[in-house]
Amino acid sequence: MLKNTKNRILSRPITKRHKIAMAGVTTLGAAAIAVSAAVPGNAGSNTAEAPTGKVAYSNEQIKDVKGQVTDQLAAKSVKAQEIAAKKAAADAAAKKKAAADSAAKKKADAAKKAAAAKKAEADRKAKEAASRSAQRVEVKQVAAKTYPNNLDGWIREALDIMKKHNIPGTYHGLHKNIMRESSGNPNAINDWDINAINGVPSIGLLQVIKPTFDAYHVPGTAWSQYDPVANLTAAANYAADRYGSIDNVNSAY
Repeated sequence: MLKNTKNRILSRPITKRHKIAMAGVTTLGAAAIAVSAAVPGNAGSNTAEAPTGKVAYSNEQIKDVKGQVTDQLAAKSVKAQEIAAKKAAADAAAKKKAAADSAAKKKADAAKKAAAAKKAEADRKAKEAASRSAQRVEVKQVAAKTYPNNLDGWIREALDIMKKHNIPGTYHGLHKNIMRESSGNPNAINDWDINAINGVPSIGLLQVIKPTFDAYHVPGTAWSQYDPVANLTAAANYAADRYGSIDNVNSAY
């Protein structure tokens, strides 16, 4: 009794190569059927029947088909690899450009920050310098001009005040009239002339009566006929109004 041989033969799986070979055989078979159909069954009553045609094929043809398919697949694979390589190169270039742009941006930002910091520091130093300069100006006080407490000092101070108020007169003009009127005594008083008789005696360096002193008093000076500077400036102001200048007075006025 024959044993069951099916179990002895292990079935082999159909590989990609087998599928390609089967596809080639199927193609050849279809071509053979097409050729048979193209030949008429009866060419005519006077014509002998053509012998039945047979399509011949060989393993070489299958190998050619297989080779073509393999070449096509290989070409597609190479093309896919080229596309993938181009894409990878493009991605790498894009990443490199992005990295370069990012680095350039960071560098530019750092440069801007450095420039801004430098400008801020310069502005701060300039403000500090200006502040120190202003403080020095405030601290530095202009020394007030001083005058000696004597006839020379009184005349010089009176001349400076007269100059501020545009009152004409010179040192010589003041001095000559002082020497004639009071001999340089700020407390001199005339108690015998008509003014004294009228109750308004002439007083001070230039012998000024009270009404004249009040009328021609110069702002900034004392309100006393006995004050040397106030007496000189009021008298010079009166002389300028009546005679043009104290320099033009050469006698009692």
